[in-house]
Amino acid sequence: MSEDPIQQRLVDLETRLAFQEHALTELSDALAAARTEEARNALLLHRALEEIKHLRAAFAASPLTGDASSEPPPPHY
Repeated sequence: MSEDPIQQRLVDLETRLAFQEHALTELSDALAAARTEEARNALLLHRALEEIKHLRAAFAASPLTGDASSEPPPPHY
């Protein structure tokens, strides 16, 4: 005895809904992971920029790289 068309349609719709719910959960998890990674990358970038600022300040204050006129002339060949 076969199922009636309405019952079969209901099973098909429930199957599609379950698939869509599963896909939505996977997308939600992927979005959460991407947001976490983006936040981590933003923090790393911020730290790298701060380190570069400190290095630039240190190089600017260094007597070796300060004023070009205080450097000895280049050797002549």
